[in-house]
Amino acid sequence: MIAVRKLVKRFGLKAVLRGLDFEVAPGEFVALLGPNGAGKTTFLRILASLTRPTLGEVRIGGYRLPHQAAAVRRLLGVVSHQPLLYGDLTAEENLVFFARMYDLPEPHRRIAEVLDLVGLASRRRDLVRTFSRGMQQRLAIGRAVLHDPSVMLFDEPHTGLDQDACTMLDTVLRDVAARGRTVVMTSHDLARAGDLATRFDVLSGGVVCASVQRSQVQPDDLLAFYRRALEDARLSKTASQGAVV
Repeated sequence: MIAVRKLVKRFGLKAVLRGLDFEVAPGEFVALLGPNGAGKTTFLRILASLTRPTLGEVRIGGYRLPHQAAAVRRLLGVVSHQPLLYGDLTAEENLVFFARMYDLPEPHRRIAEVLDLVGLASRRRDLVRTFSRGMQQRLAIGRAVLHDPSVMLFDEPHTGLDQDACTMLDTVLRDVAARGRTVVMTSHDLARAGDLATRFDVLSGGVVCASVQRSQVQPDDLLAFYRRALEDARLSKTASQGAVV
């Protein structure tokens, strides 16, 4: 479903992604782990067609980015650090707008379902600019699942949510996974990622430095796997720099 080859992203002289390879099969739920500055958000923005790669090949559902971005976007549901909502529209009006973009049949029935799912049915006629950060994130989740996309991209989706909203999001994520959708989620919360994902990839230095299936690691060992992957990546980088010198 997702195939990435030799992906490079530079900002000026700084390379954030350095020849990254990444592949996700249909129905996989991949948690992308890594420290701040590892390139996780940049990578998801490229997958979401919000940022263009400098070099490399990216295909989603057989479509190539950035050349077939319009076709890719119809496959995607995206929750990022930015809610991507219109503040001067109500919650319901925002979802109506996106439903029209995706040519949804019976949009009002689906919108009612989604507003109930994310706990905003009672605020459906309130302007989004009056919402708290957590409420906007709830609506962004609703926007992302509205058209039942085949690929979901979540960038630290639990950030800014209270406990009830986090529980709601976990329910949404499990439902998405149960429907056989493909999911890529960045996260610093190893406990939540360990409970949700079927595969864990560690990003360091702009490349995937380690990957493991859930069946290959116990939940209590995920933190140790993550730390070991980062340490191995650090030692490898140090060794390569020494070899160059």
